[in-house]
Amino acid sequence: MEPGELSYIASFLARLRNERRVSAHTLDAYQRDLEALVACCDASHVATWRALDEQAVRDCIAARHRGGLSGKSLQRALSATRTFLDYLVTEGVLGVNVARDVRAPKVPRKLPRTLDVDQVGRLMDIPPGDKLALRDRAILELFYSSGLRLSELVTLDMQDLDFPEAMVEVTGKGNKTRRVPLGRYAIGALQAWFTARAELAGPEQTAVFVGRTGDRLTQRSVQKRLREWAIKQGIDVRVHPHMLRHSFASHLLESSGDLRAVQELLGHADIATTQIYTHLDYQHLAKVYDQAHPRARRQKR
Repeated sequence: MEPGELSYIASFLARLRNERRVSAHTLDAYQRDLEALVACCDASHVATWRALDEQAVRDCIAARHRGGLSGKSLQRALSATRTFLDYLVTEGVLGVNVARDVRAPKVPRKLPRTLDVDQVGRLMDIPPGDKLALRDRAILELFYSSGLRLSELVTLDMQDLDFPEAMVEVTGKGNKTRRVPLGRYAIGALQAWFTARAELAGPEQTAVFVGRTGDRLTQRSVQKRLREWAIKQGIDVRVHPHMLRHSFASHLLESSGDLRAVQELLGHADIATTQIYTHLDYQHLAKVYDQAHPRARRQKR
């Protein structure tokens, strides 16, 4: 690839960072995938983006597949390629996105693991203790009450909470905001935490959740504390923050059957993303059917 062609990648990544505000993790993934695309172009003697054609993109995906890249990673790489080539089209460098019709291998869809209601109750049953125990109880209640992502929880500021309306304003992916309900247990746990928080955080600190030093809590710290509490509370699965979000969604869908409402609460742009929880719900329905219907199972002799 000619050196001048690589400047387009730098410009594209700068736009993602400055205009779309993508996370550092996402930005690194884009950069790695585009560097791999350049390596494929070099191997195929494609010197410019204008010389790239659909077959070259297919060959690149096939080569990375043969190299052992998983189907999910190939889909991500192809998505990065499409997005970058769309950028080149808008910049007038290309007339058409040659990756638009290229398809990656299908990925078997994994159902997200969830906790059942009893496990959630046991996890939340943190005994009264020090300030950090109060904080962690509030974190757990908020995760399960409102279905927040980990990144959304750690960026919460005090002004985002509206106790009179029992709502919280969340800034999610793509810098989009949404308002979601706060359950009464979450409100009670947050109010208990705020009494302790006042002894840790200075008046200038806006973060809802802080550590011992009064600084905003990091994602890694939340993950670590959640794992520790799961072990202490006797939960026999590896618990992570997103598992509580999955549990929130599946339990709500089981009770309400309202997929569109669950989509709005989770902040999913596409309802297809939310539909994975219908599979969890169908599993629940299948169990009920199997236990209750007179002809669901063979009678034991």
